[in-house]
Amino acid sequence: MWDFSLRQQGAQKGFGKVSAPGQKIADSWLTHHYGPVPRFNPERWEFRVFGSTAIPGTVSFTFEKFQSLPGSRITADLHGVMEWTWPNNVWDGVMMSTVLDLVPPAAGVTHVMVWAEYGYSANLRLSDVLGDRAILATHNHGEPLSPEHGFPLRLVVPHLYGYKGPKWVRGIEYMTSDRRGFWEERGYHNIGEVRYEQRYSYQEEQGQGPPL
Repeated sequence: MWDFSLRQQGAQKGFGKVSAPGQKIADSWLTHHYGPVPRFNPERWEFRVFGSTAIPGTVSFTFEKFQSLPGSRITADLHGVMEWTWPNNVWDGVMMSTVLDLVPPAAGVTHVMVWAEYGYSANLRLSDVLGDRAILATHNHGEPLSPEHGFPLRLVVPHLYGYKGPKWVRGIEYMTSDRRGFWEERGYHNIGEVRYEQRYSYQEEQGQGPPL
């Protein structure tokens, strides 16, 4: 459930410049999101992997089991689609590729839908979450994420705008064709690559997304 910053707010704060095209450095880590901050209950929390899995069926992880998965650390900026960047974050968590190795997608899977609390979703190409390109973050700079920033789990995809990285993640759906997520249905670019400034759906070229 990310990201929702106001362009005017950024201008008023006088953000500095960053290397990403069209972006300026934010003077704080913004906490805008769609919907309320959910309450967390570790005994009821569940992370699911489902859809077109190599072995049919849903694989579920309890909070304790998810915490036991191999951990990783990356350093990466967080880019908001409304032209702000929160730079040099140290993210700890579980790589998306680790989850894909544990629960392989079936042949023919091209995209994933990442699901979060309240039914929020974000669609990504499979290539966006392979290798070291995406992390299911639990910590920022060595500290657990705050509830406002997505505790216990948020997706970080450094080369994509922040709306592609939901807070409060609860599952991954493997898909054999593309389907738009929450903000992608509401005017944001279906791919969202920062280097190409793919911010809004009117910028999409043929083949970059399903019909609106």
